[in-house]
Amino acid sequence: MDQRSGSAPVPRSHTSAAAGAPSNATLRRWRRHLADEKLEAEVYRQLAARRDGDEREILLELAEAEGRHAAHWESLLADHGEGRGRASASSVLLAQLARRFGSVFVLALAQRAETRSAYTDDPDATATMAADEQIHAEVVRGLAERGRERVSGTFRAAVFGANDGLVSNLALLLGVAGSGADTTTVLLTGLAGLLAGALSMGAGEFISVRSQRELLAASTMGAAHIDAYPHLDVDAHELALVYRARGMSAEDAERHAAEQLAAWPDVPDHDRGDEGHEIVGTGLAAGVSSFAFFAAGAAVPVVPFLFGMSGPAALVLACVLVGAALIVTGATVGLLSGAPPLRRSLRQLSVGAGAAAVTFGLGNLFGATVG
Repeated sequence: MDQRSGSAPVPRSHTSAAAGAPSNATLRRWRRHLADEKLEAEVYRQLAARRDGDEREILLELAEAEGRHAAHWESLLADHGEGRGRASASSVLLAQLARRFGSVFVLALAQRAETRSAYTDDPDATATMAADEQIHAEVVRGLAERGRERVSGTFRAAVFGANDGLVSNLALLLGVAGSGADTTTVLLTGLAGLLAGALSMGAGEFISVRSQRELLAASTMGAAHIDAYPHLDVDAHELALVYRARGMSAEDAERHAAEQLAAWPDVPDHDRGDEGHEIVGTGLAAGVSSFAFFAAGAAVPVVPFLFGMSGPAALVLACVLVGAALIVTGATVGLLSGAPPLRRSLRQLSVGAGAAAVTFGLGNLFGATVG
């Protein structure tokens, strides 16, 4: 039964659901859909358990909708035994991640799962179910955007740090190795590059984020500035001049000033102007994240040399390890940004390979020149 209409859902065409006994393949498809829907409902409940407020309610609504979809497949299977379906591998993975993490990463995966729903082309799914899945994709996209905003500053520093560590230190090692330097020199160069690069990245990211937050604070005209001077009687027309100086038209500035003055008494100080700061992140978190992830990335190409390998074998293994890590970071960025992970992985890999090839060539060139 469809819980919203009170009547049994009707498939969109006369297939095996309405024209005699369904085939074994059809029964397997129905059971797979049922298993997927039950798992997806569980995923949303797991995510809701780690949220509160509006996000929790939205996730529970999504779980309820997936329950309605499951009820549809159960109704079709009611007269065909208790056969157990096997959920798709992606649904199983999503459920496992939701139980353990419940993060924005899981929401990004859920978004892609909703986008890839097969109900549009499934003749035994109702039109409402197909529409639901499209709407769910947009709902989850919105929730994922919220999560991305909360972690964007630190996450950006982490991804850039890891990627820079992988590419720059591999390029450095290949450049030195290409010049004909011995294994000890290559190893010491890699370790020096790791430490110097991590310190530079951490300090640079700390300064960058702190500066950005200071610029945001300097450009934010919030009620806190007025509350600090209770003797001031702020006039809407005078406040409008502030907004006009920032580029608003006279009409928009007057309206915005009136709205601000009306809202200020009701808005807690700590809630004013915080959105941009949350997106940027904190300088310390970004700096530490950038340092740690750059060091982790830069350590990857050094691993073969640390374990005593040398010569071409060590360089080839270093390239393979860095290539695998670039694929992982690219796929992660793709998933979290809602972009195709394969395309992002190939982009990361191609950029890293290009940088490594150029520096290795230059190392060979200068090594031959010096020699």
